[in-house]
Amino acid sequence: MLAKKKNKSVNIKRYKAKKEFNIGMFLFAVVFIYLIVTITAYLLEDKPSIYEVREGSIVKDNTYTGLIIRQETTVNAESGGYINYYQNGNSKVKYGAPVYAISKNALNFDDSSTESSSTADLSPDVQSGLVTQLQTFNENYDNSNFSSIYTLKNELQNTLQNAYRTTKTAQLASVIESSGQTVTTASAGQDGIVSYTIDGLESLTVDNFTADNFNKTNYKVTELTDQMKISSGSPAYRLITSENWYVVIPLKEDTAKEFQKSDLQNVQVRIDKDSEKMWSAFSVLERDGNFYGVLTFDNSMIRYASERFLNIELILEDECGLKIPKSAVVEEQFFVIPHDYITNGGNSSLEGVMVLDSKGTASFQAVDIYDTSDDGEVYLSRDQLKSGTVIVKPDSSDTYTIDTQKPLKGVYNINKGYAIFKKVSILCESDEYYIVQEGDSYGLSNYDHIVQNGAGVSSDDVVFQ
Repeated sequence: MLAKKKNKSVNIKRYKAKKEFNIGMFLFAVVFIYLIVTITAYLLEDKPSIYEVREGSIVKDNTYTGLIIRQETTVNAESGGYINYYQNGNSKVKYGAPVYAISKNALNFDDSSTESSSTADLSPDVQSGLVTQLQTFNENYDNSNFSSIYTLKNELQNTLQNAYRTTKTAQLASVIESSGQTVTTASAGQDGIVSYTIDGLESLTVDNFTADNFNKTNYKVTELTDQMKISSGSPAYRLITSENWYVVIPLKEDTAKEFQKSDLQNVQVRIDKDSEKMWSAFSVLERDGNFYGVLTFDNSMIRYASERFLNIELILEDECGLKIPKSAVVEEQFFVIPHDYITNGGNSSLEGVMVLDSKGTASFQAVDIYDTSDDGEVYLSRDQLKSGTVIVKPDSSDTYTIDTQKPLKGVYNINKGYAIFKKVSILCESDEYYIVQEGDSYGLSNYDHIVQNGAGVSSDDVVFQ
């Protein structure tokens, strides 16, 4: 009996405990995944570039290559032979002064005479004048006026040329006398400036130049020098007989019409050769479908007597304001209403309109104003009002139905972290930038932050800087 009881056993089975759902861990996982997705999307998305508005100006490209026209003539040789000049090139001569001599055979300028001429001593008066010029320049030099160096150079050069001319004339007379040859001496037929470069365009005038004269492909200059053999009737020198001269510049049609519209009559120019600034009369000329600007000068011609083409810059007044990239500017449509319908709401300083509902009851609705025109029009956002909305004029029974729309050009200001449209008034432009009006009530201010590519943003978009 006891044995049977001992053989009886109990079978115990183990069961896995049922896990309870942990809502905390689930929420943590959801938040973690959301953060990962959000951060990844933020890193991968194209974020708009930000531009800080700054004051600036646009310097327009007003540089041209002009054609010089003077009152000049080519003087031909009276006989053939070897030519030698009494005068320096680009120097003034008086009527009757000897200009050149022609001999049948080349003159013999021996070493002693050449050496004596090249080392000729300057007179005490000339030396004193040079010292005075240098002292005056040194005492009055201004770093901001660098072109004065070129002026000094020209003044010193003229002084030395005048001193050398006397020596050269005496030397040539001495060589002619010692040669025993019969020479032909030619004198200036009138006062003027002699030049020893010939290009075949000496007969040009403002009335007969053509577009082909600006083509430098086939332009050639002949330089006449001492001991050159020439034939009778060939050019011996060029004589410029007036201080009045012209520079003709080719213009684009729109530029020419802009100058005509502005009634530009005088302009300051900068000469590229020596950075000299000068004033000239200015006029626009149309010929054979092309437009030209004609600059008229009445001094300093001798400085450019050997030039036919001159690089010059017109110094025009540049527009100043706020400089912004063209890519930032967009155009939006706005509702336009008369300014008389704008009012303030109760004790609030907010501006808005009185909207008339279907029951004939008028209630105040605040609106954002984006611009006001000189004609008394107010530009309102289309997001705050609907087309067909009826508004009431304050202190009147007159009503106005909102419907008319007009465009405004502007940019998206993001100073507050989201895009706000600000209108711009464009003053001038370059290839990449606009200069816009500063100080507009509804426009931009210096140091504002705007979206550089306005086409990729809409009003009220959140933009992180």
